Amino acid sequence: MAVQLRRSHRDLSWDASTEAPRQYYTFAHPPCELVLDSGQKLGPITVAYETYGQLNAAGDNAILIAHALTGDSHVASHAPGEREGWWEPLVGTGRAFDTSRYFVVCSNVLGGCQGTTGPSSPDPKTGRPWGMRFPVITIRDMVRVQRHLLDYLGVRRLAAVAGGSMGGLQVLEWAVTYPELVEKALVFAAPGRISPQAIAYNEVMRQAIMLDPAWQGGDYQPGQGPARGLAVARMLGMITYQSCESMNRKFGRAFRGRIPTDYFSFQGQFEVESYLHYQGQKLVRRFDANSYLYLTRAMDLFDLGLGRGGYEEALKHIQARTLVVGISSDILYPAALERELVEDLRRVGVEAEYVELQSPFGHDAFLIEFEQVGAIISDFLWKG
Repeated sequence: MAVQLRRSHRDLSWDASTEAPRQYYTFAHPPCELVLDSGQKLGPITVAYETYGQLNAAGDNAILIAHALTGDSHVASHAPGEREGWWEPLVGTGRAFDTSRYFVVCSNVLGGCQGTTGPSSPDPKTGRPWGMRFPVITIRDMVRVQRHLLDYLGVRRLAAVAGGSMGGLQVLEWAVTYPELVEKALVFAAPGRISPQAIAYNEVMRQAIMLDPAWQGGDYQPGQGPARGLAVARMLGMITYQSCESMNRKFGRAFRGRIPTDYFSFQGQFEVESYLHYQGQKLVRRFDANSYLYLTRAMDLFDLGLGRGGYEEALKHIQARTLVVGISSDILYPAALERELVEDLRRVGVEAEYVELQSPFGHDAFLIEFEQVGAIISDFLWKG
């Protein structure tokens, strides 16, 4: 690997907020820093991660699960009583990602705020949070960091890489950047390059954060950031993760307030409004606004063909058997984009399959329709 490791460590600790074992790995100590896509250097880098199951002697039974925008390393619980993970029903003995067979790894991404180095981390030169001095990162940079983690853990080959949304982008990047290491790739609700529509959504969310006076150019103190701006950004994000049908099912035109007194004022709220405000405030309590800026920008920059001679040339690198799953009601990354990706993969000779998840729940269906998703994963992993 290009980055020399001066020192690394693996600490088993307990996150008081989740009661889940989270481990940390630090590498890229100066002067041997990681060179990013932007050309800037970054180090040291700490990665927060969790593992499930045991790595075999050959080091080839590992599955890397990549999380979406506001996710983290806690993909599943480790013991009864722990907080459930975001793919809880899919990871464990006898489940889709069978931990009696596979060694499952999930790490928080570079630029995140759940234990991995990001804009809220201290700049080693000043001791203060990086803020907007943190370098712009890409999905490819995230994958490079994951590669260093897997090297450290002794993983020699990945039986599979899996993820949805931003996690799906990481899966595709893994398959192109390290084709010799990936046997199977499972991509949920993610295209090979981000559409202008998705970039537009992200820019509006970023503006909501940056126009909040409490953002202060990104130099806010912990706990004093742009809460209103981040909440509004999350509200817009939640709209893109839903569908018209799911909104109708969940809320209809139900109203919270007195009729007619509150109905003809701004005091009452439709249930859908209440839901969006709740989701906005919920994210504020656990997520850093600057990380939201950096991660959405990394998604905007995602294009497998960048620096590789074009999109189709990049796809030719893929050696993994690839499964792409679209979602019938997705308005953020419509299923047509995933179907197009599979057509492009097949045209350049990649063994690729397409499955469409039928669901009214929009983009978030890969986090909701566990029965369907589990069956899709199990079927793909158990094929020869």
